[in-house]
Amino acid sequence: MTRLDTLLATMNVIANLSPAQLRQAADIQERIQSLQTQLSRLLGAPTAAAARPAAKRWISAAGRARIAAAARARWAKARAGKGKAKTAPKPTRKLSAKARARLSAIAKARWLKVKASGRSKL
Repeated sequence: MTRLDTLLATMNVIANLSPAQLRQAADIQERIQSLQTQLSRLLGAPTAAAARPAAKRWISAAGRARIAAAARARWAKARAGKGKAKTAPKPTRKLSAKARARLSAIAKARWLKVKASGRSKL
């Protein structure tokens, strides 16, 4: 039986209880929790309060100021770099007339072959 099934079964049982029975069940639950706490103390196991996660850590105002100053410095440095002259772009590569003619001949031969087979796409 899964946890959900157990929970649903418990809810069905609770829905059928009278107010007096619900009060008695709540009292029993409190006694069980009290006994579990006593047993934990006796055995030296950590209590629920001790097992809680550590409190959330906060940063001081001085720490926030240092972080903000560092961020401002990074942004100023990035903005300063934008004003500099850009380096010359790489020259584009050019094919010689002979190479272009060779590629054109290859493409024309390919298309002739495609059209000869009756297709209109490669």
